[in-house]
Amino acid sequence: MAVAATHNHAEPRVVLSARGLTKQFGAFAAVKNVDLDVHHARVHALIGPNGAGKTTVFNLLTKFLQPTAGTIALMGTDITKTPPDKVARMGLVRSFQISAVFPHLSVLDNVRVALQRPNGLSTQFWLPTSALNRLTARADELIEAVGLKRERNSLAADLSYGRKRVLEIATTLALDPQVLLLDEPMAGMGQEDIGTVSSIIREVAKTRAVLMVEHNLSVVADICHHVTVLQRGEILAEGDYATVSQDERVRLAYMGAEEA
Repeated sequence: MAVAATHNHAEPRVVLSARGLTKQFGAFAAVKNVDLDVHHARVHALIGPNGAGKTTVFNLLTKFLQPTAGTIALMGTDITKTPPDKVARMGLVRSFQISAVFPHLSVLDNVRVALQRPNGLSTQFWLPTSALNRLTARADELIEAVGLKRERNSLAADLSYGRKRVLEIATTLALDPQVLLLDEPMAGMGQEDIGTVSSIIREVAKTRAVLMVEHNLSVVADICHHVTVLQRGEILAEGDYATVSQDERVRLAYMGAEEA
């Protein structure tokens, strides 16, 4: 049974941090002087109205974009100029708003493909397909952990949208990330799938850091330990959900319609 996120007194270590993070597109500043600390074993939400700069921050942290100014550190190592593939191998892994699975492979094979890199098989292209069999036990563990055991042999294309997103989380976890970035993981989901994914994220965050962009404020309130609110590329407020939801500036910028 899922256990609600607990707030321990001892502050866990910072595993991902940004200082003065800024991104200019010509004269337009999409992100301006953002400081961010993401802690081990915590779920950290990045929220704000459309155009606030949330996805740009994600792209900067994962090195899909290079910052105009500022620094980024992962587990104490400066990654400001590190390419995205190396950052991923260092343990910073993200999902995207659009589901990214192989539709014509089974659930099992999607996860086994994802397991190739951490198990040293991704570059050994001469090996027969049967070489993936050694990854089946671990793949089954991940499939069961995210609640896809019944769909193990189904094609990804035949899954509902919500179950595809669950499969994507399984393939992301196959890379054994230290920091998991989730870009709107609940987008387009029904209530049942939202509950499932919330439980998965809560469980995942027991052993790693999770940073998520999320519009569903009920989910943010339920599972997130810390919330950073962006507006026009700048930090408007931060703290736990109870704190930021009472901030009048946040209500005006983002939550007014939710509270009405």
